[in-house]
Amino acid sequence: TLRRFIRVVCALSVICAFGSFSAALQAQSYPSRPIQVIVPMSAGSGTDIHARILMEELRKVLNTPIVVVNKPGAFMTVGTNAVAKSRKDGYTLLYGPATGITYSRALEPDTVPYDSIKDLEPLGLHAFFPVVIAVPANSRWKTLHEFVEDGKRNPERIRISTPGLQTTSSFNVMIIEGLTGAKFSQVPYKDLVSGVTDMLGGQVEATTQSLSVMVPFVTSGKVRILVTSRKMKEFPDVPVLDELGYKRELYSPWFAMYAPAGIPDEVLKVLVPAIKRAMDSPEVVARINKIGGSLIEYKSPAELRKMAIEEIETISALAIKMGLRK
Repeated sequence: TLRRFIRVVCALSVICAFGSFSAALQAQSYPSRPIQVIVPMSAGSGTDIHARILMEELRKVLNTPIVVVNKPGAFMTVGTNAVAKSRKDGYTLLYGPATGITYSRALEPDTVPYDSIKDLEPLGLHAFFPVVIAVPANSRWKTLHEFVEDGKRNPERIRISTPGLQTTSSFNVMIIEGLTGAKFSQVPYKDLVSGVTDMLGGQVEATTQSLSVMVPFVTSGKVRILVTSRKMKEFPDVPVLDELGYKRELYSPWFAMYAPAGIPDEVLKVLVPAIKRAMDSPEVVARINKIGGSLIEYKSPAELRKMAIEEIETISALAIKMGLRK
């Protein structure tokens, strides 16, 4: 029996050693074949352009082919779900906006076919898209304070064009209402530029859009930005809420990378630093800055997870308050 016990121990040692060797081999060999990166938006969209610039660099860092696949649809959940349900081997990744991670989860928790916190592994946040509230350059409102005070004195008289009622811009208006007691009337526009041109034509008094939409109107001197969700070097005089004495900031749409939850630690140890290196690359930063309207600001997987959880909680509460969900 002692001999048998020794044989069992030896066999177990071999199995453990083989297991460790396999894990080490996997770490050394990853990636050994092309990686597929799913973008849950159509080709040519802002998300797609950012993804392709970043993947060009990540190909060099990992020294492996990377194929970008567009899977748009259903409020960005089709492509996001494809990654959440994919094999947990590090060869299918997601480059996607907050929409499929936080907004879909907050607005339609019963219909979204994945849990974005439990089913996806954060790999790093790449960039924010600052959102602004703006008025015509000749408007009587010179500051956000004046705008808000008028919104308190005349509830729902000030009309604000938005890209839709389930967008970051719309929720930011609600955040300002909650902080100040002002009340505005939101007017959704599918065509973003029309929301700005209608404001300049007097059909609405203000607009809230991504800064990227507003840049041409700002540089031509047609509009005045009252507040932004992220501080931008190009517009140092435009304040964020914190600079105006409020205790919180507005939301910005963001782009980040994810893998399906449960991929091996050995693969994560390769992917996370490689993605950070690609995101920090001066060439990537320069190319994205040239497009304009976005702010590259890397956040670690842990920071990204914390931020996403907090966003889901806040947006869920706002959505219930707005009657967008129960």
